[in-house]
Amino acid sequence: MTSQPPPMHPGAEAAPTCYRHPERETYVRCQRCERSICPDCMRDAAVGHQCVECVQQGNRGVRNARGMFGGAVVTTPRVTWALLIVNVLAYLAEIADPEGVIGRFATWSYGIYQGEWWRLITGAFLHAPLTSSWSLSHILFNMWALYAIGPTLERRLGSLRFAALYLLSALGGSVAVYLFGDVAVGASGAIYGLFGALFVVSRKLGFDARGVLWLIGINIVLTFVVSGISWQGHLGGLVTGTVVAAAFVYAPRGSRNAVQLSAVVALLTIMAVILLTFPPHVVIA
Repeated sequence: MTSQPPPMHPGAEAAPTCYRHPERETYVRCQRCERSICPDCMRDAAVGHQCVECVQQGNRGVRNARGMFGGAVVTTPRVTWALLIVNVLAYLAEIADPEGVIGRFATWSYGIYQGEWWRLITGAFLHAPLTSSWSLSHILFNMWALYAIGPTLERRLGSLRFAALYLLSALGGSVAVYLFGDVAVGASGAIYGLFGALFVVSRKLGFDARGVLWLIGINIVLTFVVSGISWQGHLGGLVTGTVVAAAFVYAPRGSRNAVQLSAVVALLTIMAVILLTFPPHVVIA
């Protein structure tokens, strides 16, 4: 007959606690160092969890992943969502004070000529005033297009390059309005730039781009058929976005960052020279 050990009573052994928070009881251990960690100190790993320090040590020896065109890998298209939010907030501001917002921030050639440079970009975040019969459809179409193709382009190009593409396309549309138009509002110049970029990226990756060409063609026809649309802003944005995207995706791998940055600087310089050299169409007239 063998003797049995005495039964364990609750509290006979101290429960394990988090190495960073000794007051917290936990039964989870780091997969690398095997220290006990509480939920606040857990970081998801390929298997189980790791502590904060082990994750930091592991990241020091890992290079940041890069996308196919040099940008950082994008999992959540934050720039696209931010642009959507800014456009919607600007539209709400229009609803609150339509005359004040549009009067001060619309893309207006003579105002830009007089030194109101902010109109070059702020007008691209406004939309048709509420007095227009297609005010709501204007912003709905542009935001639908941004929602539909923005995340794809942002994931392909990276957030920083996508932001540069969008803003340069918006500027290109505004410069075209400055040269050949009068007053305009809307994100259409930037959206048309995204259309052009989608075509370039699709061709570069070997995808069938005929659907994108149809999309561009139909919208160009509508630009000249439907009254009240700024063809200057649309075509200016389309050309600019196509050029920017081509510079981004066809830059040689060995000097990709330098070529892409040079293209952005060159386009900004050309736009600045145009604005400083030529008067707007409304002044010539």
